[in-house]
Amino acid sequence: MTNVIDESGLLAIATRLQRLADQIRKDGLLIYQANNIDFEPKWFPVIYTLHKKNILSVVEIAAEIGYTHPSTISLLRELEKQKLIRSRKDKTDERKRLILLTEKGNALVAQMQPVWDRMVAALTAITDTRNNLMKAIDEVEKQMKQQSFFERERQLGESH
Repeated sequence: MTNVIDESGLLAIATRLQRLADQIRKDGLLIYQANNIDFEPKWFPVIYTLHKKNILSVVEIAAEIGYTHPSTISLLRELEKQKLIRSRKDKTDERKRLILLTEKGNALVAQMQPVWDRMVAALTAITDTRNNLMKAIDEVEKQMKQQSFFERERQLGESH
């Protein structure tokens, strides 16, 4: 059954992508809970990045995950409170904080890795369609790096 948002096409793309992201996040939380893992999907970008890169500054983490500096700091505070990450001062630049996983954070990642493998398999089955979602997202992100949605709309307004 379709609704007005579904019928509105591209005008509601952000709403539809948000709806899809919310559903994947909600199911992700259910998957973690079903596997007795105390983990919030919103923590994933930071935890996974630190798992792959070991130690990064706050600015580097923000750049890696594509979040604003304030959003990243808020997430880092939450993870620090959970004792999943810790920070230390950079020896070369005292103003810089370096972030890394704690023992608890590393243990959590080890517990999650087999679950992540199954999540990838399930998401591959969902997204491996004729119009592969991940390929489409990559293409759209490249287009927007060349010229943003805002810039394109402004250009169209100027030509009328």
